[in-house]
Amino acid sequence: MVVNEGTLDRLLRVVVGAGLMALAMTHTIGAWGWIGVVPLIAGAVGVCPLYSLVGISTCPMRKR
Repeated sequence: MVVNEGTLDRLLRVVVGAGLMALAMTHTIGAWGWIGVVPLIAGAVGVCPLYSLVGISTCPMRKR
């Protein structure tokens, strides 16, 4: 797996994912808030499977 997310992209994914999960835990939103696990994991790992399929990379490091 090649890292394809930049720092800002990763930070936003972690924040949004944790926010959705927190809202689901407090019953503010329904169970669909647990979908926040997906961006949280993608942000923590630094790899977005959809980016890989489409060929997008927000990571500033050059591939060799």
